[in-house]
Amino acid sequence: MTETIIAGAELYDGSGAAGYRADVTVRDGIIAAVASAADTPPEEAIDARGLALAPGFIDAHTHDDLVAITAPAMTPKITQGVTTVVVGNCGISAGAGRAGDALPDPMVLLGAPGDFAYADFAAYAAAIDAAKPATNVVALVGHTALRARHLDRLDRDAAEDEREAMRADLAAALDAGAFGFSTGLAYANAAHASTEEVMAVAAALRDTGALYATHLRSEGAAILPAIDEAVAIARHAAAPLVVSHLKCAGASQYGRSGEILARLEAAAATHPTGCDCYPYTASSSTLDLKQVVPETPILITWSEPAPDQAGRMLADIAADWDCDLRDAARRLQPAGAVYHCMAESDVDRILAHPLTMIGSDGLPCDPRPHPRLWGSFPRVLAHYVRERGLLALPEAIRKMTGLTADRLGLRDRGYVRVGLAADLVLFDSARVLDRASYDDPARAAEGVLGVWVNGVATLDRGGVTGARGGRLLRRPGAAR
Repeated sequence: MTETIIAGAELYDGSGAAGYRADVTVRDGIIAAVASAADTPPEEAIDARGLALAPGFIDAHTHDDLVAITAPAMTPKITQGVTTVVVGNCGISAGAGRAGDALPDPMVLLGAPGDFAYADFAAYAAAIDAAKPATNVVALVGHTALRARHLDRLDRDAAEDEREAMRADLAAALDAGAFGFSTGLAYANAAHASTEEVMAVAAALRDTGALYATHLRSEGAAILPAIDEAVAIARHAAAPLVVSHLKCAGASQYGRSGEILARLEAAAATHPTGCDCYPYTASSSTLDLKQVVPETPILITWSEPAPDQAGRMLADIAADWDCDLRDAARRLQPAGAVYHCMAESDVDRILAHPLTMIGSDGLPCDPRPHPRLWGSFPRVLAHYVRERGLLALPEAIRKMTGLTADRLGLRDRGYVRVGLAADLVLFDSARVLDRASYDDPARAAEGVLGVWVNGVATLDRGGVTGARGGRLLRRPGAAR
C-alpha cells in the first residue's frame, strides 16, 4: 500500500464551490480521505499550507494522439497541471485511419506518416497502454481519418457503402472505449462531406452516451448555420454536442460572440450542448489560403519548401519575395501558421460563459508551436483570474476539471472526492504564470508545484519526476 497526505492546502474540489483548508489522503491511486485541515500537518505529510489543491486539469481539446506514444513524458502538459488529455479532435485521429506515404491535411498536425501504425482503434488503445504516458488519454475518433481509410479520394461525398463502413469502424471503436466522434468540416478533406454523410456515421453514437465534437464547417460569416448543422447532427445521433475552440474568426466577425453564444444557449436548453476554447486571441493550424487576408497578421511556424522562413510574419516574407500574401502562402505550402484573428472582448465573453470548458488545442509536432501548447491552463489562472478578475478561481478550476469530466462522462475523476482517482494538481495561486510566448513558445509554466496522476507523483517542486501514471481511459459502458 502506498499513501500520500497533502496537508493544509486550500482545496478547490472542481465543483465551483469556494475553497477551504483541507488534508487530502491518497492511497493506492485513489482519494481515500478529505478532511478539514489539522492545525499541524502530520509529520509524514506534504506541507501544502499557502497553496491551492485542485483536481488535475483536463485538457478538453488536444492533438496529442501520437505524442502520448512517441513522447510519453508529456512534459508540456504535466508542467501545466494537466493530468488528462482529450485526443482525436477536429476530425483527425491516430486510431482509425490508414497508414501511408501521404497524409490528408490536417493529419500532418499529429505526426509523420510512419507514426500512423495502427490498424484500428483497438490497436491504438493497446499502444497507449504499452507506452504508459504521464497523462491519462481520452480518445475520440476522427471523421477525416475514417474518410481517408474508406474513400479513394476526399473531394467528394461518401457513398452509402462507405458511410456504412465508417459507421461500423466508429461503432467498433466505441466498443473498445472511445469517448466519441469528431469532425473538422472546415478542412478541405472533410468539406465535401454532406450533413447526411456525417449523420450516417454519427448514428453509431446512439444509446452509448458518447459525444459529438466538431470543428465547425465555418468559424467566420457562416458560423450560425454551422452551429445549426452541428446541433442537427448531434440531435440525430442523440449525442451530447461539444463545439470545438469556439471563436469569432476574422476582423469582420469581431463582436459576434454574443449572438453566437445565444445560439448555443438555445440549443443547450433542449439538448446537451457545450464548447471549449483556449485563452488566446490567435489560432494555429496548417497554412490555409482561405485565412490569408490582409487584416489577419500571420506568423509562419514551419514550411516544407522554405524552412528558413519559419518564425517570420507572412507579410514580411511576401515583401521580401515581392509578391502578394496569397502567392507567398502558396510558395510556403505545406506549412504551419499562427493567425492573430480574434478580438480580446470576444475571447473574454466566450471564456467566461457557463457553457465553456478549457482546451489548449496545442500542436505538439509543430517545431515552433503556438504558446497554448505549454501555457493554456496557467494562463487562465494568471491572466484571467489573478490579473484581470474575469473569472473567480473556483469557477476557473471548474472549467478545467469538473465541468469537463461531466461533459465527457468521466465518472471517476474531475473532482476531489473520496473514492475518485487521485488526479491532483498543487499550485501557488499567487505565483502561477504561463511563460510561453509567440517568440519563445516552449517554456514551462511557473508556480505548478505538484502533480499526481492516478496517485503517481509526476511533478514535484524539483520538476518532472519521470514517473508516469497515466493510461487510456475507456468510456464507461464500453464493451471492453
